[in-house]
Amino acid sequence: MRARRRTTLVTASLVLALTAAGPLAAPAFAAPAAPAAPAALASQQTGALDTAALAAALTGLPDADATAALVRVGGTDGAWRGSAGVHDLASGAAADPGARFRAGSTTKVVTAAAVLRLAAEGRIDLDTPIQHYLPGLLGRQFRPITVRQLLNHTSGIPAGDGLGNTFEEVYAHRFDTLAPQQVAASAGAKKPEFCPGEQQHYLNINYTFLGLLIEKATGRSYASEATRLVLAPAGMRDTYFPGTDPRILGPHNLGYQKVKKADGTTEFVDVTEWNQADRFAAGDMISTTADLERLLTSLFRGRIVPEPQLQEMFTVPADITGASYSAGLQRFESEGKVYWVKSGGRYGYNSAMAATRDLSRTLVYSVNSTDAKSEDANPVVGRIIMAALK
Repeated sequence: MRARRRTTLVTASLVLALTAAGPLAAPAFAAPAAPAAPAALASQQTGALDTAALAAALTGLPDADATAALVRVGGTDGAWRGSAGVHDLASGAAADPGARFRAGSTTKVVTAAAVLRLAAEGRIDLDTPIQHYLPGLLGRQFRPITVRQLLNHTSGIPAGDGLGNTFEEVYAHRFDTLAPQQVAASAGAKKPEFCPGEQQHYLNINYTFLGLLIEKATGRSYASEATRLVLAPAGMRDTYFPGTDPRILGPHNLGYQKVKKADGTTEFVDVTEWNQADRFAAGDMISTTADLERLLTSLFRGRIVPEPQLQEMFTVPADITGASYSAGLQRFESEGKVYWVKSGGRYGYNSAMAATRDLSRTLVYSVNSTDAKSEDANPVVGRIIMAALK
């Protein structure tokens, strides 16, 4: 798999809506600490798994692109675990390999699985319009949009309003609460982007509506139902939904955003604490690489979502040119191999989970990127992907 083609795996799935607003006002650091050697490396090499390339992918951290990286590779070719970088720039202490992190849009895998579980139980019908379940949130300008069209991003609902568009704006409002109901209502007041089912446009708003649907169908909070339906059966004991709490509870490595100052120098702003309430069912989950690996294996083996609903996660709309998203995942093909992927990005943190359908190769990583919301692929992420999926 060529490097440029490999990094497309990340670029295609990391385009997320930016929200928030205001001027910078937080501790910053002039430069990363001296690079630390990869730590807590462990491997069981079998077959084609290149553990030397994986270890090399994590060398030199922290650097200008990332302060830490945690990686887990598995499958029939063996297993490998690695971590590198620092817990924080001030102390330079080694990164915690079991750290929790903001998992961003990998939350959508959990949301999709929860919706499909409810569909299997007969509590949600995938072909019923969301207007039936959530009356009044979408204006009359919207044609009927099915639950399935929300799952695979073919709804045509535009992005909802946020608290700003630049890092400076969103950073200033990082402790403010923007309720998902407000985000959904603002999207529903706009014009549709396209008629339902005619195009595919990956947007958080689809999963905001799905989170509200889960609450309406069950009468309980999204967090409690996602935990009951998905996290608990998968054994994800270190994963949770923070709601309006800006902290990451438990062990975690700090996240930073690289900011260019007026004098041309660069500072690294601590962005670890951030209220993610507006991300909701689209991206507010906090997890670990071990838990995301458990999610992958449990899900793909049919332990969470039963057939035939599970097939929705491996079905891309066939009649839409360029479509690659299914329910919660994205299809990526290279050199005859198909991977099912979901990545996520919140300020300070990039993460992803990827696997072949038969679980012959799996990859989960968390990279403390210093420009996690950039549409350009992070070089550290690119190296990890090239080493893990070749």
